[in-house]
Amino acid sequence: MTDFKDRQRGEEAKFAFDQETAFKVAARRNRLLGEWAAGLMNLTEEETDAYKKAVVQADFEEAGDEDVIRKLLGDLTAADANVTEAEIRAKLDEMAIEARRQIAGQ
Repeated sequence: MTDFKDRQRGEEAKFAFDQETAFKVAARRNRLLGEWAAGLMNLTEEETDAYKKAVVQADFEEAGDEDVIRKLLGDLTAADANVTEAEIRAKLDEMAIEARRQIAGQ
């Protein structure tokens, strides 16, 4: 019985660790996306820092990535940056890979 409880605790700890890692990767990905978008909008350094935080916050509006994509598309369109939704989605995937690499390197 002790082995089962030990295994169960181990699985619970692994699940919690995986969830925490996924959260960190998503937050890092969103910061990287915000930095990319800020560059396209020619924001200052201070504006870029604030924008990165706003992109991270946008991810809490609903489950999935649609809230982040919608924010980026709206902001980039308003700034007259010629970027399509497909380009944003591709950049999202690219930044997710980079975020995983950065988190794994910590």
